[in-house]
Amino acid sequence: MITTNEILETIDMISQQHLDIRTVTMGISLRDCGHPDVNTCCDKIYDKITKLAEKLVKTGEDIEREFGIPIVNKRVSVTPIAIACECCDTEDYTPFALALDRAAKEIGVNFIGGFSALVQKGFTVGDRRLIASIPEALAKTERVCSSVNVASTKAGINMDAVALMGRIIKRTAEMTNGQGCAKLVVFANAVEDNPFMAGAFHGVGEPECVINVGVSGPGVVHSALTKCKGQPFHVVAETIKKTAFRITRMGELVAHEASRRLGVPFGIVDLSLAPTPAVGDSVADILEEMGLESVGAPGTTAALALLNDAVKKGGVMASSNVGGLSGAFIPVSEDAGMIRAAESGKLTIEKLEAMTCVCSVGLDMIALPGDTTAETISAIIADESAIGMINQKTTAVRVIPVPGMKVGDRLDFGGLLGSAPIMAVNPASPRVFIDRGGRIPAPLNSLKN
Repeated sequence: MITTNEILETIDMISQQHLDIRTVTMGISLRDCGHPDVNTCCDKIYDKITKLAEKLVKTGEDIEREFGIPIVNKRVSVTPIAIACECCDTEDYTPFALALDRAAKEIGVNFIGGFSALVQKGFTVGDRRLIASIPEALAKTERVCSSVNVASTKAGINMDAVALMGRIIKRTAEMTNGQGCAKLVVFANAVEDNPFMAGAFHGVGEPECVINVGVSGPGVVHSALTKCKGQPFHVVAETIKKTAFRITRMGELVAHEASRRLGVPFGIVDLSLAPTPAVGDSVADILEEMGLESVGAPGTTAALALLNDAVKKGGVMASSNVGGLSGAFIPVSEDAGMIRAAESGKLTIEKLEAMTCVCSVGLDMIALPGDTTAETISAIIADESAIGMINQKTTAVRVIPVPGMKVGDRLDFGGLLGSAPIMAVNPASPRVFIDRGGRIPAPLNSLKN
């Protein structure tokens, strides 16, 4: 039975500590939408999305109003377009992105994910066509998000894809003044049920349609930790676990309610701590509350490891449907504390890379100087992919080389995407390394059968 204290605690978490449901994401299969004619294929995509997700936004708003729980985003993810549209007789996949964008606008969601390809072991014809279309697709759409999976623990790292994605990111930056790169993620070990953008897509093992929910609450965890100052780390871990339990229970409630009202199966709750630029809603603040002078200081990786582990343990006890990425995100531009540390020089890309060994994803929303080479971006992707491959975890790279900007400048995205200081990149060239191509073999720990 829910007690009065629990109700009051929840109200306080929502009103004072930035607790919210970050996203209710409907996953939709487009595997039956393929057609040799590009216009017919686009029409089928548009019709299916607008039919199945017609009431998604209204349902989210109704739940938000009736339960008093903020639901920040309502979104859609679809089958990777490289798979869904491969039978179509066209070299240019931009029309599919435009169809996705039209559908997203019609149903009122802010982002739609799935302009994606899975190339960890090699390319199909559809994969190559989609990847080549990414820069123009992101330049011509407002709400479409794109992702490419270039590595996995089972397959190794497709270094041809890594080299290609460095060039694609540079081209996207040139065509969109950097903004399009905020909607483009390069993955290793991408998961099929991630509700968070920009990397969400509806995996081939998923049902016809499903509801996935992403919760958040860095401010709640930070507030809880202020009450155990000076306590040993096992007390810190227990405090985070209990807080994550309460956050996840709220997500579970919203997911079940959305599932029931929409008549769509409930998939997972992703209990990742996703920060925002708002003061008091920062993962960096949590790490500093543990005793670090600044995020990026020695000890940061250990603190993040504790946080990530405790969040997962607490969330798993609250729901049997935990999935997605589930942990702590460390996007620079979307976290006020990360921005502060990066601007002061206390947080570097190299330290962020070390932190990605123990957090949810990877190098996220990092603005780079405009003259950063494609090969350097590819090498950054290769490093993150290696971390994911060896450690059997999802890693990702979402970097933004901003034309005309240099270290010390600042790029303002607005809204949830925040603003990012341009961070310094190691000037040593990895060109010869990247030009080798081929595939880095899967590690020994991939042989589990």
